[in-house]
Amino acid sequence: MSKIETNPVLERLPKHLLQYIKPQSYDDYTALDQAVWRYVMRKNIAHLPLLAHQSYLAGLEKTGISIDQIPSMYGMNRILQDIGWAAVAVDGFIPPQAFMEFQAYNVLVIASDIRQVNHIEYTPAPDIIHEAAGHAPIIANPDYAEYLRRFGEIGSKAISSALDYQMYEAARKLSVLKESKNPDQNAIDATEAHIQALQASDEVPSEMAQIRNLHWWSVEYGLIGTLEEPSIYGAGLLSSIGESTACLKAHVVKRPYTIEAADQGFDITKPQPHLYVTPNFAHLTEVLEEFADRMALRRGGYSGLSKALKSKQLATAELSTGLQVTGVFTHIIEQDRTVRYIQTTGPTVLSYQNKALVGHESSSHADGFGSPIGKLKGINLAIEDMSPKDLKQYNICEGQQVDLSFDGGVRVQGTIITGTRNLQGKIMLIKFKNCLVTLGAEVLFDPSWGIYDMAIGKKVRSVFAGPADPTSVDLAVTINHYESHEGTGSSKYLALVGLYQKASDHIKARTLDLKVISDLRKALDKDHPSDWLLLLTLYEWARESNSPAIAEHLAAALSTKAEQYPMSAHLIHDGLQLLARS
Repeated sequence: MSKIETNPVLERLPKHLLQYIKPQSYDDYTALDQAVWRYVMRKNIAHLPLLAHQSYLAGLEKTGISIDQIPSMYGMNRILQDIGWAAVAVDGFIPPQAFMEFQAYNVLVIASDIRQVNHIEYTPAPDIIHEAAGHAPIIANPDYAEYLRRFGEIGSKAISSALDYQMYEAARKLSVLKESKNPDQNAIDATEAHIQALQASDEVPSEMAQIRNLHWWSVEYGLIGTLEEPSIYGAGLLSSIGESTACLKAHVVKRPYTIEAADQGFDITKPQPHLYVTPNFAHLTEVLEEFADRMALRRGGYSGLSKALKSKQLATAELSTGLQVTGVFTHIIEQDRTVRYIQTTGPTVLSYQNKALVGHESSSHADGFGSPIGKLKGINLAIEDMSPKDLKQYNICEGQQVDLSFDGGVRVQGTIITGTRNLQGKIMLIKFKNCLVTLGAEVLFDPSWGIYDMAIGKKVRSVFAGPADPTSVDLAVTINHYESHEGTGSSKYLALVGLYQKASDHIKARTLDLKVISDLRKALDKDHPSDWLLLLTLYEWARESNSPAIAEHLAAALSTKAEQYPMSAHLIHDGLQLLARS
């Protein structure tokens, strides 16, 4: 499929998010992939009505997800637009900030690959079963959909750390390795050990790490209802036919969902020993807002800037005048935890109301930006609050030579060229020539460096990750693909896919008989003895085509397979029981 169905939601996406979207390539799904989807979905539909939140089954129908074949996301988009959402295909894990920003735009990110049959119950990799069959149905619930959107809006502003990036890369690598058609067990073991080492770090969790915990314990692994009788709504549970059954049993500890979940880490490589239960979807938003109140986004100040400084990544500080400084913050001068001076290094953009100011793009501040923050020494009235009369009294006027001393010791000496005001008429930026900025003997800006722009703001009211104006900076990323499972796989794997395709072709042509089945069984026994799903697929056809002799033959073969491979026995028996009830 090359044509993407239009959806007004997608048309609102900013350009920097488009780099993560890839074609679904529906024709690349094999007959084996379709058999995996069909098995998982049928099992889900059979037992989730008793376990899942009531929105799940209704949502399956609303979002256009079929039980019998992998959904086309382009077809889903035609339906999702009716509930104000859209879907896009991506290549596995994408950076958490981008993932959440998609949510903020009401866009469901779907990893278009599908798990291997040997991971049919659970995979750490995001796949189309997890995304389409787990996430999509629940967003048909308006309260939950609004929570998801708001989560993306807040989460995309959370400040990350270097450890977060390492965890993202390691998790992405593990998911790719585990779902590879040519699995390398040594590489898998090494990556799992690396993840465990990262998780054991004693580093104070960043905002992004904490909000990812909230995301995990709600969106991915959440329960809803009472502690005694909860239902499932988390996509990770809904899409895992193993954990969805086990998670409600007594050995899995149930806890009330509170802000404390932000400090509870998780291990993507193992079943969860405990889960959190929310009484309703509205409570999720209450906890999210409680967490947001702790973020630099709302607190700003020295603590917020310190987070940005530690992250060493692009961030924005918004001053009390509304001026937004976007760059990599490298230095803060403070006095009693009050910000007195801020400094960025490298390209910096000055914005207002999330739009870069003309003349203050990254090229204008290519080497960084620095400015005093706060009030003038000995003057209670901040510059931003001064009337024209006040400004004239203190000589803060165009063409005037000034000597401004700020609380904290920063001194600005130069000739004012002009000022820039915000929509309320307050000065938020002053441009100087022949300007010297010092802190004691330290020179912060030298007249020989050119024109000096001084930000005006008595305080830093907000600090958040990323740019104020996404169009003003280069947000292109390099995604490590490792040895992606997008490849064709080994010759053995391709041979197995060929057997599934041969069976599919015969079923569609209604030409399947005992001779064909016998040949397929011989090929399986010779080169793929542990595979059971193809036999179950053939058994299903035999029942539907009213071929009792063939069905009996295949049922016996499946029973033998269950005895030979005890690890798959429950999957085989469950499949037979599902078909018996259909």
